[in-house]
Amino acid sequence: MSDENKGVLQGFKEFLMRGNVIELAVAVVVGAAFTNIVNSVVKGVINPIIGALGSQNLDNYKACLTTCTVDKKSGEFTDGIYILWGSVLSAALTFLITAAVVYFLMILPMNKWKQRQEAKKPVDDAPADPTEVELLAEIRDALIAQRNGSSSANGTVITQKQSQ
Repeated sequence: MSDENKGVLQGFKEFLMRGNVIELAVAVVVGAAFTNIVNSVVKGVINPIIGALGSQNLDNYKACLTTCTVDKKSGEFTDGIYILWGSVLSAALTFLITAAVVYFLMILPMNKWKQRQEAKKPVDDAPADPTEVELLAEIRDALIAQRNGSSSANGTVITQKQSQ
């Protein structure tokens, strides 16, 4: 194998072994399994609740935009333009349930855990570094003092530049 192929294969191996790629793969697998749970909740709980008002299958909810002909045996539209608003409602409910479960069962506890970890960290009592404006003001004052013949501020500027 040539050096270029080894470099490409080595780079690909490094890419696969990064923590982010493995975490992403785990997230996709868990997300796929979680999707089945959410779909079951929508089919088993939400659709029957909505079905109390009409049909349990939300795909049956349609609206006709033009003159539509309905087959009397199946109840299906045979021609015309119609909107399947029931399937859009079903998808929106699935999304909202998924987002709520992810937020309340994953994001919220993780944020609380991070806050507790931050609270446990020791507080840094060191004085804050001077800001850029403060450093510029000190340099200005030192230059003014130097122009006036006083060299006492000169040491301050040198000390500040060395500390950076």
